[in-house]
Amino acid sequence: MSGHSKWSSIKHKKGAADAKRGKLFSKLARAITIAARDGGGDTDGNPALATAVQKAREASMPKDKIQKAIDTGTGAGADSAAIERIVYEGYGPAGVAVLVEALTDNRNRASAEIRFAFSSHGGSLGEPGSVAWIFEKKGAVVVDADRYGEDDLIAAIDAGAEDVREDGDRLRVLCDPHDLSAVRTALEEAGVEVESAAIATEPKSTVELEGQDAERLLKLLDALDDQDDVDEVFANFDIPEDVLEKLAA
Repeated sequence: MSGHSKWSSIKHKKGAADAKRGKLFSKLARAITIAARDGGGDTDGNPALATAVQKAREASMPKDKIQKAIDTGTGAGADSAAIERIVYEGYGPAGVAVLVEALTDNRNRASAEIRFAFSSHGGSLGEPGSVAWIFEKKGAVVVDADRYGEDDLIAAIDAGAEDVREDGDRLRVLCDPHDLSAVRTALEEAGVEVESAAIATEPKSTVELEGQDAERLLKLLDALDDQDDVDEVFANFDIPEDVLEKLAA
């Protein structure tokens, strides 16, 4: 199974209990503001905004804070204009590809902190284009694997679904990002309850890890995720689920 997506799930559950809520909300608000600035304030017509808002809701961010972040973006305020989106590419232990999406008002600070995180945890920051080709943007609709099987998801095929992947206790229906809304609607009309639907960054291939390499990589991902300027971190690794659960404990 995909170690990256499983680790993201574990991090989300763990973060709900022990993350500093103010710092988390600040990151989420920044992502919402930039998504609204770049694509408008309508979640139906702006998949990036819909994804950012969904993450905020899952983190129990108050509705008024979500709306304020949208308003800041669509109002073209000074706060949103000062923030830029930067993608960093690098390598972790065992050559794992790592893609970091940052939202920052200080490029020099973000670059220095991200470079330090890589070098301190057995990784290295690469040149633009060095690992981006390993990843692709996909629409991902997530459903409960205990309630549904692949036969229940057939309705999504005509709407543009390309693949179904197992992810622990969930199934991920993947499609072209432009087909995300249609795939979600098709499943809901077929009686399938959708847990989430968002634009995801998926690796085209993965590197299998275990032992010390697995532990070192997860520490690197933690260090990157803890940076104030970092919005998302993606990596192309596979680690057995039982090992992941033990490392995340």
